[in-house]
Amino acid sequence: MLRLGICIAVFVTAMNLFAQKIDRSKPPQTAPLNSFRLPPVFETTLENGLRVVLVEDRRFPLVTLRAGFLAGSKFDPEQLPGLSEATGALLTQGTKMRTARQIAEELATIGGSLSASSGPDTLILHGSALAEHTATLVDLLADVILNANFPESEVQIWKNRRKQELIAERSDAAFWAEEKLATAVFGRHPYSRLNPTLESIDSLNRESLVTFRDHYVAPNNAVLILLGALPAPEETFKLLREQLGGWEKKELPSPPAVSFPDPVRKLILVDRPGSVQADIRVGRLAVPRTSPDYFPLLVANTILGGGASSRMFMKIREEKGYAYDAHSVLQPRRDAGLFAAVTQVRNEVVQPAIEAVQMEMEQLGKEDVPAGELGDVKNYLSGTFVMSLETQNGLATQLSTMELMGLPADYLEKYTQRVRAVSPDQIREVSRKYVAPERASIIVVGDASKIAKPLEKFGKFSVEKAE
Repeated sequence: MLRLGICIAVFVTAMNLFAQKIDRSKPPQTAPLNSFRLPPVFETTLENGLRVVLVEDRRFPLVTLRAGFLAGSKFDPEQLPGLSEATGALLTQGTKMRTARQIAEELATIGGSLSASSGPDTLILHGSALAEHTATLVDLLADVILNANFPESEVQIWKNRRKQELIAERSDAAFWAEEKLATAVFGRHPYSRLNPTLESIDSLNRESLVTFRDHYVAPNNAVLILLGALPAPEETFKLLREQLGGWEKKELPSPPAVSFPDPVRKLILVDRPGSVQADIRVGRLAVPRTSPDYFPLLVANTILGGGASSRMFMKIREEKGYAYDAHSVLQPRRDAGLFAAVTQVRNEVVQPAIEAVQMEMEQLGKEDVPAGELGDVKNYLSGTFVMSLETQNGLATQLSTMELMGLPADYLEKYTQRVRAVSPDQIREVSRKYVAPERASIIVVGDASKIAKPLEKFGKFSVEKAE
């Protein structure tokens, strides 16, 4: 009994001392986050102009690749929007040597995948396989790049499917809000064209796909990233020269002129009869990815609408109860960018909701962000970025973005330093330049018979139809 009593006394004393050391009125301090360090990297440029980046990662018996081209939707002919998207989707659907089924079966055999996606600036092939099948993965990549023949049957299947997808997308208010905002912000620049049209899908044919591929899928317009448990660098470079060394350099077409309209106040109501809520976008022209204003604007965007603790979310959803979702987006591209505040509200609160959005946007340019709020956002951005690089897929995506957007070689390793260096003064400055709503476009998609009157408070507006 005496021993038990002593043990209990010691335990109680220890717990009291432990409790005294913890101040539960304050959140725990975030430990310093180490900067990211790239694994060993080996680079070369083949004689045909193809840039190759090899990155060693032997934690898993896997290999991941990215083959990226400056061949995104901004290179689509004006009369044929969606051509880059279609080219990417159909590159892997048949070659002179393999049918789409044979490609799929061979990928399954090596535990692999190979597909392509198109964005505003880039067309990117994504692939992976078990490391022991690296040579087979590279062989399939080379076949797709060099020999894709866009079989008529596969083209027709894609056209039918994409038309049905587009019809479904056009029934969504967010589709029209995004389309109209892009047109208002980017003007006649190809960044304003986000999607194909039913007419452009009908007009697309095998010849247009081949022409686009021949113009832009070129070694001197590409970067190839291989990451994982690779063979020795010289062995891997030898494999790539054998498979892709005969790929001929091409004379590339000139990119579209970098010309955008000055930001001006616009108000557009997109009439969608029967809508019980309104989709709201308040946005304006922002920065390209290489701009020195990018990191301050990234931090400002996260403070304003970057998550469940952001100002827009807390004000518009939690305090006012106007909407289920309220957030902001920053979309930097190679030539420019888009910043927008986004929410969807019931018709009865359209006016106060827009006022609340604009107030939060204005506030960022007027007052310093409190140190605690700024520190939390910097920790969040730094932590999520470093976590995103833990997987091969995440690192390969960041490396391809770095290469194709023209970012400096130390971009990944200095990312957290640049985030942490952002000051309250910089946030106020970029917010006045790119966030303040007095020169923003306001797009509202909803039932004009229900929401036109409240919108009059914000000035003259044009009315367009959601077709």
